[in-house]
Amino acid sequence: MIQVTLPTHLRTLAKVSGAVELHVEEPITQRAILDALEAAYPMLRGTIRDHVTKQRRPFVRFFACGEDLSQESPDSVVPEEVISGKQPFRIIGAMAGG
Repeated sequence: MIQVTLPTHLRTLAKVSGAVELHVEEPITQRAILDALEAAYPMLRGTIRDHVTKQRRPFVRFFACGEDLSQESPDSVVPEEVISGKQPFRIIGAMAGG
């Protein structure tokens, strides 16, 4: 099972109180995780990535194992710690400004 943490506003929208656990088919990539998340929580479709292009929305970032994965290909395999369930795949709402 893959653990995914969501920012507060998306947890509220999905009506969950903590990290969500998802069954994701291999290979376990960012795209596969987001597909499984949107299948389990259809109210999140379009909030994390564009409906049509499936591109990550501005100000949304993906992290795992202390690394920013946001600029990596959506089809690259996530770190082994995420696959094994030891570390969560984190979706973070980025902040702009100074």
